[in-house]
Amino acid sequence: MMIIVGTSSVHMMLGEKEVSIKGFSGTAKDAIMPGYFGYEAGQSSVGDQYAWLVDNCVPESYEQEARMKGISVHQVLTEHLQGYKAGSSGLLALDWFNGVRTPLMDFNLNGLMIGMNLLTKPEEIYMALIESTAYGTRLIIEEFEAAGLDVHSITLSGGIPVKNELVVQVYADVCNREIKVVDSTQSSALGAAILGVAAANPKLTGFQNANEAAKKLGKVKERIWKPNPENVEIYNKLYQEYQTLCTYFGTGENDVMKRLNEIRNSRR
Repeated sequence: MMIIVGTSSVHMMLGEKEVSIKGFSGTAKDAIMPGYFGYEAGQSSVGDQYAWLVDNCVPESYEQEARMKGISVHQVLTEHLQGYKAGSSGLLALDWFNGVRTPLMDFNLNGLMIGMNLLTKPEEIYMALIESTAYGTRLIIEEFEAAGLDVHSITLSGGIPVKNELVVQVYADVCNREIKVVDSTQSSALGAAILGVAAANPKLTGFQNANEAAKKLGKVKERIWKPNPENVEIYNKLYQEYQTLCTYFGTGENDVMKRLNEIRNSRR
């Protein structure tokens, strides 16, 4: 599985057989690699919701610290999370700030944060938002595997995994999988360049096809992020609660989100 992690996320998979999976964006033979079915799933809100917190919910003291250190507020929040223990904030979020793609395909749903009290800190909310996107990815992985498409490896690409190793580690812990990261902040541009090379005359490029070019030009970090067993145990418990919230708010048991949207829209 290749996951492009940015403002939203796209999950790409290859399969030798065609299967139907609820809430997936598309399936097409030969769309990614010749001879394989290409599958696409996705999350509507990932980096978008991290940015929402930074832009709207962080006090001036954090902004001052960022300016003083010459780093971003995202980096300040990440520094404050050093030594954070999984589950210690008491927070749990739904990553639905832009609605839901896979598996519900319902864009009339909203983000949710529960467990806050007067001691809750901005960095804990930031962490809960990161964790929620990892839970959403785990849900997608399990949908793939329930359909008979085993996920043998996971590689993240995009600017966020390169810039923020905390996000990568949380994904490894929540999904209980080893994770690799593409060593480029412009993976899409690099991929386009590789395809351009593949389309050119092999006598000029030295490459016969895209696979040869990708092996030479593509880069993956040497480090492999491995799950922390202690965190895995806690995140397994929190993921069960995430699933409960998904069912309760996302499948018609309680349509409060949609009713609130109706009231909001009627007052604009």
